[in-house]
Amino acid sequence: MGKKGGSRHLKRLPAPKHLPISIKVNKWTFKPRAGPHPAASSIPLAIAIRDIFHYAKTAREAKIVISEGKITVDGVARRDVKFPLGIMDVVAIPEANSTFRVLPILRKGLRLLEVPAEERDLKMCRIENKTSVREGRIQLNTHDGKNILIKVKDTRRPTEDVYHTLDTLLVKVPDNTVVKHFRFAEGAYVIVVNGGNLGREGRIRQIIKGTATQPTLVAVEDPQGNLFQTQGDYVFVVGEDKPALKLAAG
Repeated sequence: MGKKGGSRHLKRLPAPKHLPISIKVNKWTFKPRAGPHPAASSIPLAIAIRDIFHYAKTAREAKIVISEGKITVDGVARRDVKFPLGIMDVVAIPEANSTFRVLPILRKGLRLLEVPAEERDLKMCRIENKTSVREGRIQLNTHDGKNILIKVKDTRRPTEDVYHTLDTLLVKVPDNTVVKHFRFAEGAYVIVVNGGNLGREGRIRQIIKGTATQPTLVAVEDPQGNLFQTQGDYVFVVGEDKPALKLAAG
């Protein structure tokens, strides 16, 4: 009988370049499990514990630490060594009093930035699409697999329907309560999460609407006053005129 499904294993040589692992130490490494983020743009939890935080020296030690439920992702204890960490995920180690956020590195991949303890319960989620569900409620589907329900008082005139695709929600985890809403509009502060400008940030100066065959483009001005252009799907709104949460070291 033929093989079904993809491989459950990953060799170090073809692993994503943003993973901080040596390709010559061992042959195999952890492959991110299917979850809220694509495998090519995520970091397995075990690699974060062993190779980034250095809370373990070996894969076996990393498995023990994770299995004890001492690591939380978005406020939920994760015991899966292959759990994928992706953009804007909040990783907390309460015993070490440390909190980290997954962010893009300039033109390289992903990093984990240490953030203040008061941001442990806050996360930004980009709206990928929205649908109407039972009782006239609006379901917002975000980039990390969350489904956030918005109650509507009058289904014929849903004044609560102020959300659009590519807008960002600042939510409180793990209950996903919406704290603030940032619109994808000119003047908004964004960070690029894909493409050749990965990791760059700045304010949107112009939005060029796309067509059936052409994507929406945005012109962004970085803090140094340089303009660059990228696709609308590649930017992540992180604030109105400045970032609402910590995005840089220092």
